[in-house]
Amino acid sequence: MVEETKCSCGSANVAIFPCVGAANVGQLSNKIAIELEKQGIGNLMCTAGIGARAPGLMKSAEASDRILTIDGCPVNCATKTMELAGFKVDRQIVISELGVKKTKDRNPSDEEVAEVLEKVMEILQSE
Repeated sequence: MVEETKCSCGSANVAIFPCVGAANVGQLSNKIAIELEKQGIGNLMCTAGIGARAPGLMKSAEASDRILTIDGCPVNCATKTMELAGFKVDRQIVISELGVKKTKDRNPSDEEVAEVLEKVMEILQSE
């Protein structure tokens, strides 16, 4: 039987809030978040909705056991959005710290997504 990959954070109720910035690293953040949800690591949530204080999204974030942000670069927009809304971020990943140079290219290749996803999975499994 194939073992299911889970975040080693010890919770099944993980909210994932990605950056979806205009640079390649922002787009990678979102694509990685989508893949993490597909693999059962957590639930993809809308970071912009938290910034807008959308009631339903705020309640969903409040109901989460853990919050994971995936920022594209050191500006840390996703993490700052969550913190400014009063949430504690349990784990932050910054794509540009994984060897990806920030560019204006908004269409990362499937190969680049796979490479970054592998690095993110290693980080999450080593917690």
